[in-house]
Amino acid sequence: MPCRALRLFLLLLVGPAWATAAESSLHLPAPQNVMVYSYNFRSSLRWSPVKVDRGPVLYTVHFKTGAFNQWDEMNCTRITQTECNFPQLLNERRWTIILRVRAELGQMVSDWAESDPFVAERNTTIGPPKVNNVIVNSDSLLVSVIPPFGSELGDFLQYHVSYWENSTSTTKKETKTSNTLFKIINLKELTLYCFKVQVEFVIQPDLQKLGLQSVPECYRTTVSEATRAGYIILIFLLTLFLVILVIVGLFLMWRYHNTIKYWSQPPFKIPSHFEEYLKDPSMPVLEALENCAEEDPCDSLSIVCNGERSQECDGSAEVLQSLPPASGTLQLLTGQTAMDKMLSLPNFGQDCAS
Repeated sequence: MPCRALRLFLLLLVGPAWATAAESSLHLPAPQNVMVYSYNFRSSLRWSPVKVDRGPVLYTVHFKTGAFNQWDEMNCTRITQTECNFPQLLNERRWTIILRVRAELGQMVSDWAESDPFVAERNTTIGPPKVNNVIVNSDSLLVSVIPPFGSELGDFLQYHVSYWENSTSTTKKETKTSNTLFKIINLKELTLYCFKVQVEFVIQPDLQKLGLQSVPECYRTTVSEATRAGYIILIFLLTLFLVILVIVGLFLMWRYHNTIKYWSQPPFKIPSHFEEYLKDPSMPVLEALENCAEEDPCDSLSIVCNGERSQECDGSAEVLQSLPPASGTLQLLTGQTAMDKMLSLPNFGQDCAS
């Protein structure tokens, strides 16, 4: 009897502690970093994985709305992924949605981890619009864009367009439009321009949400028709001027070819000793030539004439005989005597040394 009472006492003493340990062994750590990620109203719940050594952990997700405070299952029950996409039912942009997730491993479960309240039209991230097409003109760019998300009844979007001249100047200009097809005007021709587009989602008249800016795109404006016509006329006039210039040049060359030929010849220069003699005939130049002849003897000069031109030879001889005497010998030979004399010369065909 005393032993049975002792056992009962020990059971009552240890029982609560053993039950607490057993209960704690059936629980897993709750998931951490539970957050809703939303981009262009496509939303999902994400969380950090629970790490245990006993096997793969499964996850279950529930949701409730602000209007109905009751937890319901989603399409994410006992999944292995750490992400759960919103079903079509929860794509209402103005609903307030709260989600929770827990980890499961066999009979063990974790506590629920809840997310912050989520309203899509306030908390989603709006991406940049897609530039669909650009038509380039001389003074404008015609731009066509696609909205980042599908519009619903009552949606109002505005497009903020920033553009600038791609040069040393960084001055930007901005314009707003609610159309997906708009024109950037008052641009310079043959100039490189860049632009970016950003969406503004008007939730209420006093509440707007700006999206991300698009990547800058650059285009060079074309030349206008008036400028193109001016270039054509200028090229034509320059070509005509060059043709006329060539024709005038050829005519002048033909007209004054004798003068050009005269001026293109090298200048004739009289030897210095003759030039001194012509300036002052009284200078003893001939005596110096005679003295030079004794030191540097010259060959004989012979004038050979045939019988038919004997009179011309006589005249040439008279001219030569009228010159002052100089070193060397002057002979006038005709006929057979001239031929024999030429053949007897040792340096036949060579010029006088001086």
